[in-house]
Amino acid sequence: MYTGKHAHLRPLQPAFIMANSGESVSYAELEARSNRLSHLFRNRGMKRLDHYAIFMENNSRYLEACGAGEKAGLYFTCVNSYLTPPELSYILDNSQSRILITSIAKLDVAREALKACPKVELCIVADGAGESDRIVGLAEATAGLPKTPIADQSIGTAMLYSSGTTGRPKGILRPLPEQPPSQQLPLFDFLQKLWQYREGMIYLSPAPLYHSAPQAAVNLTIRMGGTVIIMESFDPQRYLELVEQWGVTHSQLVPTMFSRMLKLPEDVRARYDLSSLEIAVHAAAPCPAAVKEEMIRWWGPIIHEYYGATEGLGFTACNSAEWQAHRGTVGRVLLGDLHILDGDMKPCPVGTPGTVWFKTASAFEYFNDPDKTREARSADGTMSTVGDVGYVDDDGYLYLTDRATFMIISGGVNIYPQECENLLITHPKIADAAVFGVPNADLGEEVKAVVQPMPGVTPCAEFANELIEFCSRSLSRQKVPRSIDFEEQLPRLPTGKLYKRLLRDRYWGDKTSRIV
Repeated sequence: MYTGKHAHLRPLQPAFIMANSGESVSYAELEARSNRLSHLFRNRGMKRLDHYAIFMENNSRYLEACGAGEKAGLYFTCVNSYLTPPELSYILDNSQSRILITSIAKLDVAREALKACPKVELCIVADGAGESDRIVGLAEATAGLPKTPIADQSIGTAMLYSSGTTGRPKGILRPLPEQPPSQQLPLFDFLQKLWQYREGMIYLSPAPLYHSAPQAAVNLTIRMGGTVIIMESFDPQRYLELVEQWGVTHSQLVPTMFSRMLKLPEDVRARYDLSSLEIAVHAAAPCPAAVKEEMIRWWGPIIHEYYGATEGLGFTACNSAEWQAHRGTVGRVLLGDLHILDGDMKPCPVGTPGTVWFKTASAFEYFNDPDKTREARSADGTMSTVGDVGYVDDDGYLYLTDRATFMIISGGVNIYPQECENLLITHPKIADAAVFGVPNADLGEEVKAVVQPMPGVTPCAEFANELIEFCSRSLSRQKVPRSIDFEEQLPRLPTGKLYKRLLRDRYWGDKTSRIV
C-alpha cells in the first residue's frame, strides 16, 4: 500500500473509502499514518526481513498496517480474521511475528491467542486504546512519531498463509530483494499490465483484505494513484449499488459472488448502471461455466480470469473472448513452465488430466516447514505443485478438474467432484454445494452432496430426490450423488474457497480418510 509520489501529487484525493461508513482517507493521511507506524517498528528494534502479523476485519486502519511494513523491509502476515485463538496462535508462532496488529472487534480472540505466544512482544490495537504494556493503542503508541519516511526505507512484502482447506496453513515466503519501496516487485509489474490498471481508476474491493488477491489489487490501485472502495463485507445488491455510486472501473471477485448476484431478482439486477466497469477479474475458486456465461451476457466481455496459487508457481489467464472460444478454461500460461504429469511423473497426453506442475515462476518456500517445501517439489527440485488436477487442450489452454485431495475413488473409478458441484450451484433452489467421497463398504467411497438451500426453501427427502434426478440428467451414473444432506451454511471462506475438509471429516469418523 505504497503511496509514494501520490502523497505529494494528489494529497487530498481519497486513497480509499470505506463502503458502509463512508470514511475517507486521503493519500496524505495514509502516507503520514504508515510512516508513523514504520517509525514505531524501527523504535522496537525491527529490522529488514523481520516479521509481524495483522489480524483484523476490513477496516480503515488495515492499509496503513500493511503499508508500514512495505516501507520498512518487513514481512507482514495478514491473518484470516475468522480464525479461532488456537489457529491464530499457530500462525503467530510459526511466522515468528514480533508484533501483532489487531482491532477492537478481534481483540478478544487476539488476547486469548497471545497467551500461547510469548515471542510476540507487542499487540497494537489499531482502532482502540491500550490496556497493558504488551497491548497498546495505535494512536498512543505512535503519538509524537514523525509523519515523514524512515531513513532506511526498503521494500517489504506480505508473507501470506495457505487457506488450510486441505491441511494446516503454510506460510509462503518469497525472497525479498533489497530495493527501495518505490520499485515494486516484478510480479506486480506483470499484474498491473495484465489487468490494465491506470491513473484515475476506481477499484471496488469486495473481499477480505487478508487474502492475496485483494492485497495485490488494492496495492496496485494505490501505486497507480487510484481510489479504492473497500466493502466491509460482501452483499450482492450493495456491490451493484457501489459500482453505480462511485463509477467503479475495476474490481476482482470470486465465483460465489457472481452466483449470489445472478440470483438477485431480475428487476434488482437491472436497476443499477454498471457501464463504468472496464475490467472484472475473478479467480480463487472454480467458476461453473454456466455462471460465467451468464455473467458475460450481463456485464459484457469485460470479465477476465486467472489461475495462480499464492505460492507464485506459475500463472495462467484468459479474457472473455478466449474463454468463450475455450469454454471452461482458466487460460494459457503467461508465467512459469506448465507440465501435466501422471502419478509416475510422466507427461500426460493432451486432454488427459494429471497433476499440475510448474517449473516455478518465482522462488518460494514454506516458512519454517522444510518437509512441506520438499513435498511440494519434484524429486529433482525443478518443479512445484499445490496438488491441483487438470489438463491442456490442443491450443495450450489449461482446464482444472479438481484438487487431487478431493478426488473420489469409487469402485476403482476416479471421480472429480467439482463437475457435480458446478452443476448443483446452477439449480435455482441451491445457494451453495459441496461434493465429496464418504465411506462405502463395497465401493470404498461413494459420492455425497451437502447443499445449502436458497432462503425459503425447505430441506426434505423430496427435495433431495429432485436434486439427484437433476444431476442424473447431466452426469454419468457414478458421478451422481447417492445421497444429499442439507446445511444452513456451508463452510466457505470469504475468499471463495470451500472448506470442504470440515464437512468431509464428519462422515469419516474414526476411519482413515485420504485427506492430507
